[in-house]
Amino acid sequence: MQEADAFRAGIFAGKTVVVSGGTSGIGLSIAKGFAGAGARVIATGSSESRLAAARAEEGAGLAFRRLDVRDRQAVAAFFAGLGRLDVLVNCQGVARPDAEWEEETFMDVMDINLSSAMRLAREAFPLLKASGGSIVNVASMLSYLADETVPAYTASKTGIVGLTRVLAHKYGRDGVRVNAIAPGYHRTDMTKALWSVPESERKISDRSALKRWGTSEDLVGPVLFLASPAAGFVTGATLPVDGGYHVG
Repeated sequence: MQEADAFRAGIFAGKTVVVSGGTSGIGLSIAKGFAGAGARVIATGSSESRLAAARAEEGAGLAFRRLDVRDRQAVAAFFAGLGRLDVLVNCQGVARPDAEWEEETFMDVMDINLSSAMRLAREAFPLLKASGGSIVNVASMLSYLADETVPAYTASKTGIVGLTRVLAHKYGRDGVRVNAIAPGYHRTDMTKALWSVPESERKISDRSALKRWGTSEDLVGPVLFLASPAAGFVTGATLPVDGGYHVG
């Protein structure tokens, strides 16, 4: 395949994609992006209310399933029932500002954001090896910066960068690529407390090289690129998608 062909319509036709944390926000946009490119997409989440809302989007290759990424047996059963997998997107993530200084909350956030990425990757690997597939993890600009209100989120997203490098080398010998994106400030429910306040919204926009907040749709193209044949010799990389914020 010529590299330019990777951008043709339907590039993911016949492919199966799992987007963990795909029932809202960034994950939902990524799931829709793959479905629009022809893939069969299974987006997972653990919140019943978000699953119920997301199911209004079902159809045209997009389906939603409940999955608690902290439950090892549930994760194993989920992948055992797939039959085929070409792309795994680890988009699951939570932040608990200030509460993360409590040990129980810290450990729960680490499990959801970091340990589960390893858990899902390990269970998905046999299917990805069979298809020559890839993994795209979701890190954060806090993989490079620090926010004292979210120590577990900051530590877990920093860990995603290291895990991505390690998995790239472990799985690369079997033809499976592993990369990550590092989003910045995007207008989602998680960041609403910031972008809904004019002063904080403006301060963040001003630091960005592009002088605006990102949208969840801004992350779709980078993820599709990393999962596509156009990135066939890219692995172990983390691509910042933050409008230049972290270098500002």
